[in-house]
Amino acid sequence: MRIDFPGLEAFVAIAERGSFNRAAVHLNLSQTALSHRMRKLEDDLGVRLLMRTTRQVTLTPAGLELLPKARAAIDGLTVSIDALRRQARAGQQHIAIACLPTIAVTYLPQVLAAFARKHRGVSVQVLDNSASEIADHVQSGRAEFGLTIVSANRWDLDITPLMKEPFVLICPAGHRLAGVEAVQWPDLEGQPLVRISPQTGNRVLIDDALGTRREALDWRYEVQHLATAVSLVRAGIALAIVPRLALGITATDGIVTVPLRNPAVTRTLGIIARHGVPISRTAKTLHDLIVKTLKSSDTDPQG
Repeated sequence: MRIDFPGLEAFVAIAERGSFNRAAVHLNLSQTALSHRMRKLEDDLGVRLLMRTTRQVTLTPAGLELLPKARAAIDGLTVSIDALRRQARAGQQHIAIACLPTIAVTYLPQVLAAFARKHRGVSVQVLDNSASEIADHVQSGRAEFGLTIVSANRWDLDITPLMKEPFVLICPAGHRLAGVEAVQWPDLEGQPLVRISPQTGNRVLIDDALGTRREALDWRYEVQHLATAVSLVRAGIALAIVPRLALGITATDGIVTVPLRNPAVTRTLGIIARHGVPISRTAKTLHDLIVKTLKSSDTDPQG
């Protein structure tokens, strides 16, 4: 089946702006041409995507279902086209990698600085996303490799473990647990805690390590990003269990880190790549620099 990308582009522009007029200006089209694209897309699909009145445009249930998928398709195509244009225009190589934000902030600056000294004509795109998004980027080919939490259940990816990182308790400096040498999980019962959504991969590791004991804890808040969790702790709202590297992505003034015991929880960080698909020679250079940097870090090495 032929994919109507102009129609999808028109649909997304209208849905995001809530107006045919604003969408037409954005796409540099006349409203007549825009309406024609939408009508053709709906005719091809055999379903209405938009409800248009004199005052507003709303999405039908079919439109709501299509919108995130259409966005993803257009974004992926746009990234690929932009990369090709940059290479053609500048005659340079372009590589894309995916990376957890905690690793990107802590390690990538020094790695990319060393890489740039040897490869001045190469542009690098860093997709700093969650673990699930990184796996998708690598599997789809949008990224040549990814730096992420490694998981044995990804049979379709080649995995290279590099280091183990502990989870730690973070609490305000004035909290009663701030001065202890280490915290046992029962010490946290009755304390308001903030946890990260399951999409990050960190939540699953903690839940698996604790088993049914996690039900005894007061998970008062849930957020999407580690930086948000750290901010809630800084404000004195709750305590949080985070990977140690999370302290490098936001200000930590007024926050104390305490080791966790019984059980200690760690995550294994490493590189994932598509199974059976070799990365480019230039990407391999960056890959090797990352391996060298992470293996020589002060976090417990893997193997």
